[in-house]
Amino acid sequence: MKVLIVEDEIRIREGIIKLLKKIDEEYEIAGEANDGKEGLSLCEKLAPDLIITDVQMPGMDGLKMLEEISQRMEMPKTIVLSAYSEFEYARSAMKLGVTEYLLKPVNLNDFSQALSSIRRQMEEDKQKKPLQIGTLEQVFREIVGGRLSVTEEVAEYLSRSYQIERDQKYIILLTYLGNQYEKEAANYRNKLSHSLSLYGKLGFQSLEEEYRSIIYTIIYHYESSLDLERWIQYQLLKEVSEDCAVGFTEVEGLEALPEGIRRLYPYMDWNLSFEDSILISYPKITRVQKSLCVYPKELEAKMKAVVCSLDQGRVGELFDRFAESFRDGRVYDPREVKECYVRFIWSALELAKDIGNEKAGEIRQQKLLEQIMGAKTRKELSGICDTVKDVLVMEDEAESTNLIVKKTKSMIREFYHSGITLDEIASRLNITPEYLGTQFHKETGTTFSAYIRNYRIAKAKELLLGTSLKLYEIAERVGYSDPKYFSKVFRDVTGQLPADYRKTVK
Repeated sequence: MKVLIVEDEIRIREGIIKLLKKIDEEYEIAGEANDGKEGLSLCEKLAPDLIITDVQMPGMDGLKMLEEISQRMEMPKTIVLSAYSEFEYARSAMKLGVTEYLLKPVNLNDFSQALSSIRRQMEEDKQKKPLQIGTLEQVFREIVGGRLSVTEEVAEYLSRSYQIERDQKYIILLTYLGNQYEKEAANYRNKLSHSLSLYGKLGFQSLEEEYRSIIYTIIYHYESSLDLERWIQYQLLKEVSEDCAVGFTEVEGLEALPEGIRRLYPYMDWNLSFEDSILISYPKITRVQKSLCVYPKELEAKMKAVVCSLDQGRVGELFDRFAESFRDGRVYDPREVKECYVRFIWSALELAKDIGNEKAGEIRQQKLLEQIMGAKTRKELSGICDTVKDVLVMEDEAESTNLIVKKTKSMIREFYHSGITLDEIASRLNITPEYLGTQFHKETGTTFSAYIRNYRIAKAKELLLGTSLKLYEIAERVGYSDPKYFSKVFRDVTGQLPADYRKTVK
């Protein structure tokens, strides 16, 4: 993807470039511009796939530049960055076909998601863009995607062929299917079509947006939006899976369809905040009274204890109790709920990594963060928790290809607390210490002494965090007769004394 960056502050430009490279090194920085005038010139010259632009700049601002580009050439995908949250800026940008509108300072997660969304849209555009507008589905798809302006010719065609008027009212029914999209999309469309056909005389057209796992249905020729909303809540929602989120809004005029979808979509995660499946109706959802979301610290403390004790069953139980703590009949802001999930999962993973759990260290935290904050159904959050549960309690190491090394590791696990040495293990295996040391280093990439030291320190961490044993008792349990020497080794490995480690992490 060729990217053109238009920003008058050089440090922000450099920051954007660093972010792009951090997210994906394959992004090509096609050019950089100080203002809209220079950006317009570079856009005509370079034909970038994506423009990232500021709004407020000296001379020609970002929105004026985009307006000029739209008049001269096909509009590239665009991310607008602005320090202003006023709706008029966003609406002006949307009219120009801007793909994403982000507020400064830019959040890495939001920026990454915006780029992912644009990549998927570009792929989908290549596959689905028709050679000419013809069917109603194509017309709606192109209008919603910002690729078709509602000209007099288009309006006349819709009126003549489908009795759809340009300025009439439309209902947007937005269904988010999440991880089950691929499996359930066709089935859901069939159920939706059957259910709406039972309502009475109305027209509708369903469209799929695979990259966001949604199906949006545009409904027209209805009499009462209030009556239809009630019917969808109490009849249609019974027919669809509880593992999806359904949103509802009404707009006036064909040109308002893209804005209506963009306005409704961010509220779909409110599905997480209610006990039963409900219809997320905009703007009603903006007036919902929220309760204060209190993070369950006591469950985090218990989770740390069971991670240290390697109790698989208790890990699952505590995750269930954590999820249930947000289902007490109150309504919480879904973003706050998801932030609690991030904090809870992060604390468990960080502790697991700290006591030597390699699987926990392999989890891609940025991807996990995007999954949690992008979740719109409880099933998605539950699936994320199931993934984390599987790695929190360390399983036995994969079998070594070297039987001697495998037996050595087994003896270390059994006798580490008694101060067993390389010579003693070699004697039990009837081989020389030199041969055992060479094979162990070749197989594990580390020396015997370093391996057993790190194993003892990992066990010490478990005891420091999972018990109230005194320092000398922990030292003795992990094979050190001298507590002072144990403290020195612990500090050499972790950078902290045992007491400081216990205090800091707890």
